[in-house]
Amino acid sequence: MAKKENQNVMNNNTVNILTAGTKLKGDIAVSTDFRLDGEIEGNVESKSKIVIGENGLLKGTLHCVNAEIFGKVVGNIVTSDCLVLRSTAKISGDIKVKSLVVESGAQFEGGCSMAKMEQ
Repeated sequence: MAKKENQNVMNNNTVNILTAGTKLKGDIAVSTDFRLDGEIEGNVESKSKIVIGENGLLKGTLHCVNAEIFGKVVGNIVTSDCLVLRSTAKISGDIKVKSLVVESGAQFEGGCSMAKMEQ
């Protein structure tokens, strides 16, 4: 049993990364944290946190628990907890969040809905 618990702890610290220079067409579903430094044309869904790096580009819907955006998203964003838009973020689409943090300089074009999300 102890070995299984250790494996779960290791899995919780796992981060999937799509590196700069990588382009992907299609949908992605992950259960762990995910960092996008490349480009995705498709939808991304995570049961954890998504980070879109400064050079990252997502053309599609983002659905996750938490998100931190440094790069560009062309599409809708839905987070069941917190969305952070860093100063370099460029968002074109609607967002639906529980809580929102926007740094000075972040660009956002679209509608925003803030409400307690059903789990």
